[in-house]
Amino acid sequence: MTTFEPTTGRLCHHALSPLHGCVYFAPEHADELAALGLERGAMIYFAGRAAPLGAVGAGTVAATFYNFNPEHVGRVIPAAWTVTTPDAVIAARLRGVDKMLRRLLGEEALASQELSETAELALRATEACRREARPLYAANADLPVPEEPHLALWYAATLLREHRGDGHLAALALAGLSGIEALVMHNATGTAPKAALFMQTRGWSAEQWAAAQDQLRARGLLDAAGDLTESGTALRGEAEALTDRLDAAPYNHLGPAATARLTELGGGFTAAIRAAGAFPAVLFGRG
Repeated sequence: MTTFEPTTGRLCHHALSPLHGCVYFAPEHADELAALGLERGAMIYFAGRAAPLGAVGAGTVAATFYNFNPEHVGRVIPAAWTVTTPDAVIAARLRGVDKMLRRLLGEEALASQELSETAELALRATEACRREARPLYAANADLPVPEEPHLALWYAATLLREHRGDGHLAALALAGLSGIEALVMHNATGTAPKAALFMQTRGWSAEQWAAAQDQLRARGLLDAAGDLTESGTALRGEAEALTDRLDAAPYNHLGPAATARLTELGGGFTAAIRAAGAFPAVLFGRG
């Protein structure tokens, strides 16, 4: 095992994570889960992502997802499990991913040596992931690896994304940030989804958002205009650095050369799905 610059893993994560995240915007995924009887929107999102945990309640989902209003989660969980089962959702999710990637990347890319190599490298990275205190990662890691390379790549990207995500939640908790406070600070960078989108998808009201801003101002983390202060920027930097350290094992396991290759290949496929319209055009910015 070779230890190297922790931000190298962050760069690899940024290259691969969209290959997982695009599923939440894919009509194929929504259609497959809706065919099970799940309501489109929040129910499909929560059920689709939480299914590997089993038929858990709203409290578990809110805890593991961190920045969603628990009341918002409670409107659809555990009701989703009265409609269908986690196993059915997991199977439908993979069918949706298959259709989605065939549309976004095309058959030639799916059959390419580059895609197989990317999947192999990503799966190799997951060999060093840690289960301790990482419930979403561990639940997904219990699922079988799909045989087809493009599905194996999506699966590996999911494991790496949830592994880093679980560690990031620990870093946010250590920083003393609630779920909504973490969203407000992320939005204040100007590089995150707009506040209105955060409130809509995470179930927070404008009043709750404003209250969180006031709490962060009281801590000296936001200024009067809602921008990050020097202390706020430092706190975010510390949380990201801790996240890097908690997520270093997969990339140390790969080593510098293989990690660089995975970043290169994953970044190419991410660029391709972005160009194919995998994500809504207007997502980011303050306000």
